[in-house]
Amino acid sequence: MQAFTIHEGLVAPLDRANVDTDAIIPKQYLKSIRKTGFGPYLFDDMRYLDAGGLDIDVADRREDPDFVLNQTPWRGASILLARENFGCGSSREHAVWALENYGFRAVIAPSFADIFYNNCFKNGVLPIRLADDEVDALFDAAQDPQGLTLRVDLFEQQVSRADGPSYAFAIDANRRASMLEGLDHIGETLQQAEAIRAFETKRATDRPWLFRDL
Repeated sequence: MQAFTIHEGLVAPLDRANVDTDAIIPKQYLKSIRKTGFGPYLFDDMRYLDAGGLDIDVADRREDPDFVLNQTPWRGASILLARENFGCGSSREHAVWALENYGFRAVIAPSFADIFYNNCFKNGVLPIRLADDEVDALFDAAQDPQGLTLRVDLFEQQVSRADGPSYAFAIDANRRASMLEGLDHIGETLQQAEAIRAFETKRATDRPWLFRDL
């Protein structure tokens, strides 16, 4: 998993509440469990005018010119700004894979669905909760034709604008440490590899009958 320390990037304003995981990545793409290749299908139903699928080349599809990620300057943004209850609906981890594959490193919203919020930390996408009025201010700033660039500092737990205020956010200390080091659950477990090997060696000595071939 890619570590998150400090990221500076362009903000894409998605001014919608209750964006569910089926809107983030529709069900027809759940056949794949590779964790890669989902970026072109992010917000598929909002992003394209015609239907898609894993067997359809996105180069042959028509983009919806009214969708934010198809517009200048927001195409290729790396910070997503959304409204409350982002990531609600089913528990599909594919939703976070799609955001990460597209290039989003952080999502800012007043609130997130719990499972989606937890999945973000497992995949190197930082979910940031800010107050409603702070999110409102960022949406206003993001309408600038030149775009809005934000600096997200996980060390200091601050979101800041070069020409404006900074906003503090709270993150669980253990999750913060794992994100800073780029450790998912597997990575955290592997940090204890020596202790695990020592335990298994001792267990084989103390209970040899468990290791006999049947």
